[in-house]
Amino acid sequence: MRTDDMILISVDDHVIEPANMFDGHMPAKYADRAPRVVRNEHGVQSWVFEGQETFNIGMNAVVGRPREEFSVEPASFDDMRRACWDVHERVRDMSANGVLAGVPFPSFPRFCGQFFAGADDKDLALATVRAYNDWMIGDWCGPYPERFVPLAIPPYWDPEAAAAEVHRVSELGCHAMTFSENPYKLGQPSLHSEHWNPLWQACSDTGTTVCMHIGSSSQLLVTAPDAAAHVTLVLAPVIAVLTAADLLFSHVLRKFPDLRFALSEGGIGWVPYFAERADYAHRQHTWIDDGFESSMPSEVFRKQVYTCFIEDHAGVAQRDRIGVESIMWECDYPHSDSTWPNSPESAARSLAGCTDAEVDAITHLNAMRLFSFDPFSHRPRERCTVGALRAEAHDVDVTPRSIGEKAKGAISSSDLFSKVLPNQTLTTS
Repeated sequence: MRTDDMILISVDDHVIEPANMFDGHMPAKYADRAPRVVRNEHGVQSWVFEGQETFNIGMNAVVGRPREEFSVEPASFDDMRRACWDVHERVRDMSANGVLAGVPFPSFPRFCGQFFAGADDKDLALATVRAYNDWMIGDWCGPYPERFVPLAIPPYWDPEAAAAEVHRVSELGCHAMTFSENPYKLGQPSLHSEHWNPLWQACSDTGTTVCMHIGSSSQLLVTAPDAAAHVTLVLAPVIAVLTAADLLFSHVLRKFPDLRFALSEGGIGWVPYFAERADYAHRQHTWIDDGFESSMPSEVFRKQVYTCFIEDHAGVAQRDRIGVESIMWECDYPHSDSTWPNSPESAARSLAGCTDAEVDAITHLNAMRLFSFDPFSHRPRERCTVGALRAEAHDVDVTPRSIGEKAKGAISSSDLFSKVLPNQTLTTS
C-alpha cells in the first residue's frame, strides 16, 4: 500500500484544555468554583482547583519545536503550538499530518480525573467531571464528528456514579472512557476487587471501551532517584504489562466477556511473550485456581484487550501471534514521543511487509470497530486518505519553530526525573 493511500486513526492523542473550557458547562451554583487558569510572576500558567495547582499548562506539549528544545514544558499557552488547545487548528494539524481522526486523552485533569477527585466536596467534583465530559463531547469533538472519538473521564471515587456517567455520556454518543491502569495506586480498590463491577457492567451494557493509558495510576516506573531519565522513558510501556496481568487474572474479563479494554501507549512487542507466559503459568501451576476453564488466558486477552504502538517493528513482525484484529496505531500528538508531522512515513516503516488488509485493520478498521466510530458516514472514504488530507492542508506550516528562552519557574526536565517522578506524584506521557 502506498503511504498516501493509508487511512490513519490515532487511538492516543492528547488535548491541552483551553482556559475557557468550563464556560457554560458548570452548574450556576458552582460556576465561581470551576477550575481556572492562573499565571505566576514568572509567566508560568497553571490550573487551580480547590486548593490544588498543576505544574504548568501544557506538560510536554512540544510539537512544532526543534527536538533539542523538547522538555516537560511549555509553561504557557503562548509557548505551544495553537493546535494543542484550539480544536480548529488541531484539525488542520491532523490533516497536515495525514491523520483522519484521533482519541483525545485529557491533560490537566490527569488521565482519569485525579485532579477533580482531589476536591473535598464530591458534589462539586462530580459536577466538574460532567462539565468536562460535556465540553469534550460537545465543544471539542462535536464540530468535527468525523475527526474525533469522544473520550469521557469517570468520577472514579464512586463506581455507582461512574456507571451513571457512562450511561449519560453514551446517550450523547460517547463510547469510550478513561480509567486508571492501577486504581490501587490511587487509594482505591484494585482491579481484582468486585468494587468496580457496577462500572464494568455499565461499560459492557453500553458498548463503552475502557482506555487505560500508561501513567494513569499517577505513577511511572522509577528504578532509583538517581537513575538516568532514559530509564524511565524506556520502561514506560512496561506499565502496560503490569496492567495486562492484573486484568487477565482478575475476574473482570471472564465475568464481562463483552467488555473491551485498550492499553494506550504501551506498545505491542511484549504481547507475544506475555501471552505465552500466561498460558504456561495456567498449565504449569494447576495447584492455583486461576479461574480459566474452557479458554486459555491468551485467547481471552486476544479477544478483549487491544494494544497500540507508535513505532514497534518488533511487535508488527509478530502480528500473527498478537492478533492483527487487536492492534491499533497511535500518534501521541502533541507530546515528545509523537511522530508529527511525519506520522504516515513512520507508520509505513513499521507496517512494511503487511498486506493491504492488515494495514487497513491496524491503521483504522480496528479502531472504528472498537470505538463504534464511523467517519465515512460524515466524509467520503476517498477524502480520508493521507494524500487527500495533506492536500487539503497544504498551507499549514510544519517547520519547527524555536520559542527561545524558557519561562523561569517552570518545572525542568531534570527536576521531573530526579525529584518529581521518584516521589510518584505526577502523571505525564
